[in-house]
Amino acid sequence: MRSQPRKKRRWPLYTGLSILVVVIAFATWYFYNTYHALEQLDKPKEDSIFSNVPDKPEEQPPEWTGSERVNVLLMGGDNRGLTQGETPRSDSMLIASFDPTTKKVHLFSILRDTYVKIPGHGSDRLNAALSIGGPNLSMKTISELTGLDIQYYVYADFQGFIKLVDAIGGVDFYVEKDMDYESAADKHLFDIHLKKGQQHLDGDHALQYVRFRHDKLSDYTRTERQRAFLGAVADKLQSGWNLIKLPTILNQVVPYIETNMSVNDMWKLASLGYKSHQAGSAQLPPMDNLVEQNIGGSTIGIRDEDKLREYIQEVLASDSSVASPSPSGSASATP
Repeated sequence: MRSQPRKKRRWPLYTGLSILVVVIAFATWYFYNTYHALEQLDKPKEDSIFSNVPDKPEEQPPEWTGSERVNVLLMGGDNRGLTQGETPRSDSMLIASFDPTTKKVHLFSILRDTYVKIPGHGSDRLNAALSIGGPNLSMKTISELTGLDIQYYVYADFQGFIKLVDAIGGVDFYVEKDMDYESAADKHLFDIHLKKGQQHLDGDHALQYVRFRHDKLSDYTRTERQRAFLGAVADKLQSGWNLIKLPTILNQVVPYIETNMSVNDMWKLASLGYKSHQAGSAQLPPMDNLVEQNIGGSTIGIRDEDKLREYIQEVLASDSSVASPSPSGSASATP
């Protein structure tokens, strides 16, 4: 007896429509809540920590059209103990540089005690630019120093960094050495106690890691740690579950972050970042182009600013994620 062919099981029409409705509802909720959270990052002048800083036309950053390289200045600072109208100094500074054509991202960390010219204000440590004239002056100062157009900034208080790391579920990271530091001046709020080895860092311990500078090379090794940890955070943010949780993550960090990006700018940059890969990172100024000096305390001098800009262009043209041929013809990873 010939067996009858099995009929393909078909979902009832109402089941398919129900699934479609749920998907559309989730997408609507997701984009609405993400858009709403992003909108709050671009704070009104009166709600900004930089509300006392006047807007000067000559310090306005250039616009990004979407087709040329875009550079974002990332600044971290400590808002504790500030008096009314007082502006913080930037404790850490990094430039994230995105190339829409090559889809490459490069990360530069800048030594905060670098002694530079601050437009209209003489010379001082680089981190003083934020307290003197706010984010626009910081962007202009770094733009003139590096030769890069800095279109955007993102400023995060330490508490925002802690909230971000906790919101993404912490980060698995290798701590390269024991780190211990205590400060009675800070009422022990930011004491550092970390053990060498692979660890799961929550927000508090992640802040300890990126702030530690009490070793022989001080800020030099600290900026390396910051670049490495920021890359780990970016990787964790791109995981499927954290992408789904993005509205919740944003709502937790919004009170501690400020930026000059519009929501549309953020969407464009997020799309570009998702399609790009990290091609390299570097410290500014590099070790062979700096000199330690004493101007009102220990500072970092730049031997040759033209060579600094040449170095930056060399880094931007490189891609450490791509294997390069060795002299014998075999492939080897670019360091």
